[in-house]
Amino acid sequence: MDDIIFWHWWILGIALIILEAFAPGAFFLWMGISAGVVGTILAIVPDLGWEYQVMLFAIFSVVSIALWKRYQTNNPTVSDHPTLNRRGEQYVGRNFTLAEPIVNGMGKIKVDDSIWKISGDDCDAGTKIKVIGIDGTIFRVERDVA
Repeated sequence: MDDIIFWHWWILGIALIILEAFAPGAFFLWMGISAGVVGTILAIVPDLGWEYQVMLFAIFSVVSIALWKRYQTNNPTVSDHPTLNRRGEQYVGRNFTLAEPIVNGMGKIKVDDSIWKISGDDCDAGTKIKVIGIDGTIFRVERDVA
C-alpha cells in the first residue's frame, strides 16, 4: 500500500467519472472528483500515508455528495415540460363530455386515443365533467358547473 502515488488517485477519479456516465445520479461524479483532489494533495505532499489518503477520500466523498444532495433539494431542476412522462397529469383541469355514465362512482372516458378509468359522483352519459386530479391511472372527476 505504500506504493500509492498521485496517478493512482487520478486514474481512480477518471474511472469513477466514466462510471457516472453509465450510472448517472451524480454519485460517482463526486467520488471521482474527491479522488482527483486526494491525488492532487498527494502530489503536493508525497509522504502522506495511505491511511490518511483513504480517510481524506472518504471525507471528501461524503461531504461533497451530502452538499450536492442538499443543493439539489434546495434548488430543484425546473422543467419546461413538467408533465413529461406523467401523461395523466396533463389532463387535470380539462373538460370532457361523458359517453358512458358513471355508475357506483366508477366509469370510463375516451381521451384522445386512450380510454381512462374515472371516479366521481354518479352521472348520466352526456354530462360535462372536469378532471380534478389523478390517482395512479384513475382520473378523479366532478361535474363541470361552467
